Amino acid sequence: MSIISSSTLTNSNVSLHPSLLTISTSQFPVFQTTLFPKPFHFLQPLSFSHRKPTIPVFCKSPEAAEEPSIPEDEWLQKLPEKTKPLYPHSLPCIEAWLKSLGFQQSKVDRAMWLVHKPDWHAHLALDITDLNIRYLKTGPGNLDKDMERRFSYALSREDIENAVLGGP
Repeated sequence: MSIISSSTLTNSNVSLHPSLLTISTSQFPVFQTTLFPKPFHFLQPLSFSHRKPTIPVFCKSPEAAEEPSIPEDEWLQKLPEKTKPLYPHSLPCIEAWLKSLGFQQSKVDRAMWLVHKPDWHAHLALDITDLNIRYLKTGPGNLDKDMERRFSYALSREDIENAVLGGP
């Protein structure tokens, strides 16, 4: 049996043995306990929780979220004049305007809009600082590569509409 003396604890000795733990001090009674007297028997699984069961909460489906509280026609009526810059337009007004031009909103990226015109196909992105349109070479036109244009929101809606619908 090995004995380890401790200088930090006065009058105490700790005896260690693989199956026996003995603690003796002058102030406390002697305890003699085996480390693992019996095999562990768990009455409950380790993942038991005292928390109340959770109740699942479901949100609306993406299709239900697309239904605006105000019809698109009303948002189109709320559009500022065509000669005004695009930046003071509200997002629902811009979305209604893009839908009226034939664009469809992407289901994956809500800031991405797709359009299929007879002469070209394009992706339009509403970025933070500008409107970005990419004309795709995979469309019906004769583009050698994708062509990208950026338009500042400071331009008028009329100018952006003419430039975007003008094609590549």
